[in-house]
Amino acid sequence: MKKHIFQHTGKFVLENGQCLHDIQITYHTVGKLNKTNDNVIWVCHALTANSNVAEWWPNMVGEGLLLDKSNYFIICANILGSCYGTTGPLSINPLTGDPYYHTFPLITIRDLVKAHELLRNKLGIRNIYKLIGASIGGFQALEWSIISPSLIKNLVIIASGSFASPWNIAFNESQSLAIHADPTFRNNYNKAGSSGLRAARAIALLSYRNAAAYNYSQQETELNKLECFKAISYQRYQGDKLVQRFNAFSYNTISKAFNTHNVGRNRGGIEKALASIKAKVLLIAISSDILFYPDEIKLVHQQIKGSKYIEIESFYGHDGFLIETKLLTRTIKNFLNVKNQRLKYE
Repeated sequence: MKKHIFQHTGKFVLENGQCLHDIQITYHTVGKLNKTNDNVIWVCHALTANSNVAEWWPNMVGEGLLLDKSNYFIICANILGSCYGTTGPLSINPLTGDPYYHTFPLITIRDLVKAHELLRNKLGIRNIYKLIGASIGGFQALEWSIISPSLIKNLVIIASGSFASPWNIAFNESQSLAIHADPTFRNNYNKAGSSGLRAARAIALLSYRNAAAYNYSQQETELNKLECFKAISYQRYQGDKLVQRFNAFSYNTISKAFNTHNVGRNRGGIEKALASIKAKVLLIAISSDILFYPDEIKLVHQQIKGSKYIEIESFYGHDGFLIETKLLTRTIKNFLNVKNQRLKYE
């Protein structure tokens, strides 16, 4: 996928009335936009991912795969608040000449979508053939289908919901508490709060998998040990990995944005908001997901007239959306009735 940067000049008004100025949006594309402007696949990424879908969603992007560059123009934009090239807390505030750090404002899922809309209009994209999002990416995709209902033909939501549940918010707050417990996070430098971020990631991992997955993958073969357990090493390793590529400011900012998700806010309720969707909708739940339980996604299905609900069996919990590429390929292909292209994993 090829990296691009879009520089927007002027105010970007947020949902809460505050403003960002001269925002930058980094995005990746592959494939070509056709003459009829109807072959766009837009992917909305999850919390700590970037806009290079081929990097974090292996076996999904490429010739012969579901996101086939020979048939589609595939695009993904890095979200506001992140640290992969789009304006976020480490970016320079053009009004002060210094990084935002703690002064970066509260952003919402609707603000993320508004930034996508800026980019879409800049690129002259008039229709989105398929909009796909998982987890917080699903939040974005669902919001976008309500904000611009005539824009999207097919909507695919994976392991996501119509609002951030108390369970979701409790996990996010536990991570926020871990970051704020790190005294360095009070300071303004890029790696402030790194120890807190490491702990936050360890908390998040518990929601991305489940007890069965941990008890299987981290079980001990040496039964007499008193320390250095595999589960401890795994938690620390994953925390260290995130610290190397992310920062506490962006993590805290995006987690707060996650909490704001409620498609019914100021729209007369969730059911009324979902009723405005015009796209053909596929909702995919993961059987072992403890972050977005299948019953929550079934409820969204019941509130979107004509939508289709599929529950895939996976051992990997919420992370199944990153791992079960064969199942997802087959499920989404069947939903779209794709017959004119040869897909792998058939």
